[in-house]
Amino acid sequence: MTAAIPPPTPPTQPAAPLARLSRLRRPRRPPHEDRDDRGGRGGRGGRGFRIAGADVSASISVFLIALPLSLGIALATGAPLQAGLVAAAVGGLVVGRLGGAPLQVSGPAAGLTVVTADLIQQFGWRVTCAITICAGFAQLGLAALRVARSALAVSPAIVHGMLAGIGVTIALAQLHIVLGGTPQSSAVDNVRGLPAQLANLHPGALSVSLLTIAVLLAWPRIPGRTGRIVRKIPGTLAAVAIATTLAALAGVSLERVDLPSWSSHALPALPEGPVLGLLAAVLTVTLVGSVESLLSAVAVDKLTAARKKPGVHIPRARLDRELAGQGAGNVVSGALGGLPITGVAVRSAANVASGAVSRNSTMLHGLWVAIAALLLVPVLDLIPLAALAALVMVVGVQMVNLVHLRSVQRNREMLVYVVTLAAVVFTGVLEGVVIGIAVAVAVALHRLTRTRITVEVQDGIHRVRARGQLTFLAVPRLSRVLHQVPWDSDCVVELDGSFMDHAAFEALHDWQMAHIAHGRVAEFTGRAGGRIAEPATESPTCCRPWTPWRNHRCGEHSPVQVNASQHGERTRVVPPADAPSAADPSGADPSGGNPSGGNPSGGAPPAFASTTATPFTADRPANDPSTADASTTDQPASDPSAADLSGTAWPGAKKTAMCHTLSAGAARSPGVRQLASGISSFQRNTAPLVRGELARLAREGQRPSQLFLTCADSRLITSMITSSGPGDLFTVRNVGNLVPLPGADGADDSVAAAIEYAVDVLRVESITVCGHSGCGAMQALLNTPADADGDGPGVGTPLRRWLRHGLPSLERMRSGQHSWARISGRLPADAVEQLCLTNVVQQLEHLRAHESVARRLAEGTLELHGMYFHVGEAQAYLLADGVGARGDFSGEEVFDRVAPTTLEESRA
Repeated sequence: MTAAIPPPTPPTQPAAPLARLSRLRRPRRPPHEDRDDRGGRGGRGGRGFRIAGADVSASISVFLIALPLSLGIALATGAPLQAGLVAAAVGGLVVGRLGGAPLQVSGPAAGLTVVTADLIQQFGWRVTCAITICAGFAQLGLAALRVARSALAVSPAIVHGMLAGIGVTIALAQLHIVLGGTPQSSAVDNVRGLPAQLANLHPGALSVSLLTIAVLLAWPRIPGRTGRIVRKIPGTLAAVAIATTLAALAGVSLERVDLPSWSSHALPALPEGPVLGLLAAVLTVTLVGSVESLLSAVAVDKLTAARKKPGVHIPRARLDRELAGQGAGNVVSGALGGLPITGVAVRSAANVASGAVSRNSTMLHGLWVAIAALLLVPVLDLIPLAALAALVMVVGVQMVNLVHLRSVQRNREMLVYVVTLAAVVFTGVLEGVVIGIAVAVAVALHRLTRTRITVEVQDGIHRVRARGQLTFLAVPRLSRVLHQVPWDSDCVVELDGSFMDHAAFEALHDWQMAHIAHGRVAEFTGRAGGRIAEPATESPTCCRPWTPWRNHRCGEHSPVQVNASQHGERTRVVPPADAPSAADPSGADPSGGNPSGGNPSGGAPPAFASTTATPFTADRPANDPSTADASTTDQPASDPSAADLSGTAWPGAKKTAMCHTLSAGAARSPGVRQLASGISSFQRNTAPLVRGELARLAREGQRPSQLFLTCADSRLITSMITSSGPGDLFTVRNVGNLVPLPGADGADDSVAAAIEYAVDVLRVESITVCGHSGCGAMQALLNTPADADGDGPGVGTPLRRWLRHGLPSLERMRSGQHSWARISGRLPADAVEQLCLTNVVQQLEHLRAHESVARRLAEGTLELHGMYFHVGEAQAYLLADGVGARGDFSGEEVFDRVAPTTLEESRA
């Protein structure tokens, strides 16, 4: 018997911690979403079902809005009033549970009012219910085909025009009830009947309607604390309740809501009538209901994303599931004798604004409507029909949305909007939408084919302007205008369009090549004047001059080498044996990934450890000044150019040597051509943009806010990493970002002069010393033998004499009297990075020794800042606040990472 009871196994002990750990690692979902998708927690383990209090309060608010609107829409369509309540209840319970937009509220909507009214008049109410069922099945089929997103491809101008046309039609019909009469069958008939209706006003209906409209419009505008309190009650409910109460107290004789017994409620019947007419009816209900529901779901997503409270994540709408939910709702609503259902933007917006956090609020609102329809019939029978008509008329007028109108006008779609609106009013919804689509297609084709091409002469330059899309239809006119440009004049073609087909491109390209062949300039620009394409050059190049920081490795594929190889020529570049390979020690590692400097192996740089040049390696640019690499190819010994190149001073002429070909007759060196080309690009592209600012600085003089002292490394673009422009920084650059002490042996007066000028003359407010990763100068200091001759790294070359000013940084790092400088959150990667950080702190101390700096620091009008830029990470670090800002370096020397800021934070 004991064997039947298994003993507890050891693995059960850590199971609970592991399970908790897995739950912590799993992306967290809001509890209400688990309930939404899986039927509540009871669906998982049957341990209960909870509803958030925010959902309860939101459902009540939506219910109070939906109740009068559902009755009003049923009245406007001519359907039994119970049909509006059935649709509202089904929209909440069925669509709310099955739909894909958790916070969208569905029910009878004004968008289908005109369609439903026409169907009831043409087929009768019971057949209209059957049409609603068929439309629901059609929506289920479309959802199965996953075409919900396709509905969003309809032009917004058509959708807004359709809704505005429906709103105008509703307002015209309800205006007759407001005046005490009966609406006609069409909008045109309602307009024609207005004079007679105005001559036969019903004072009671008119007064109740005006009161309803006044309360509805004034309710959101009640000021002060009272307004904040009363606005908790929806304006629609307040307007209908006040109008009903005053009408009852005054004893006004009016037609009121008359809800018949539910036992006599009409249910659907088999469709009768022409097949094509029935198919068109189903198509209209499906199209209008689906588009309105999907657009409303997208709008609810935007409202939910913009909501700050409550801080609960609401998933985005799943449009295909939402379409399926709408279809299921229409099937159930039609079967129970209800109106067609769509997503309702007004109620959905109220649901979001009331703080709903799940689909439970939508479902509860449907439950409240069902309870009211069963238990509150005596209260509902007191509501005057004029009050409901006034409510629906205001809703219809609001469907002509001024915000949408401005958006349509801004996007030049007003013609489509107006035509769709008018077509819906005069012909019907389906016909109006078809007409609107046809007009939208015609407008698009007109814009695609309409291109305006003009030419004018400004300052001797012919400017051709092409407005619109360039297609093959515009090629004849384009070619005619282009060939009117004289061959001996420069020309700029300004293209203002978003599309160009192959025929137009070929025409422009052929003309440009022919024009350039005559020795003139032919450029293409956009509307703002920015250049679109560079003219083709005769010699192939690997990149444009000074390509903006995009794997710029032209040294490996020199244009001249390409030309030489094409002509069967060879090049040979051999540096002299005693050439220093690190004349620019700051350019140690172009990638920034090797902070140890120019020697990939991490050893001493060849300039200070060896005089033997190392072969060129493919993983390093040939123009990297931190290496002694040489790109060599075989060359006949009899070629006199070889001796010339081998005797060229190195590395100053290294790039020039690489850029020269061995062919005779080179009139101009490629380096000069590249310089001239880059300057020309500046004059053409950049100078027009900065000329005004530079002119102002020329008039007013420079007023920089800080002195920026950094290394001469070519990878440090000060304006780029500081987002500064002309006149912002007074920049001093040297090898190793060093600040010689005043009076030091061999001190460089140029740095001291720049500091004095910046502090005393320009009155800068701060000085920043910026170091960087992979600094070749720091690498050289680290690899200097301790017993080097002289009292520094060497006295043989200017570079060695200059680097003596970095010895205090090396001594500071090796001594135990100072805490090690480091980056926040990690230790330095290696000794080179440690020295780079320490050097920034040491040079800040050197700055204090300058008399002008010490005086300004004592006055409190100058601050010192340390900065470190990691090239490989493109990441800047600032010396922690308070360290060195006023010249005090007693604190811990920590460089904090500079985090990116948002646009709003940067503006603040």
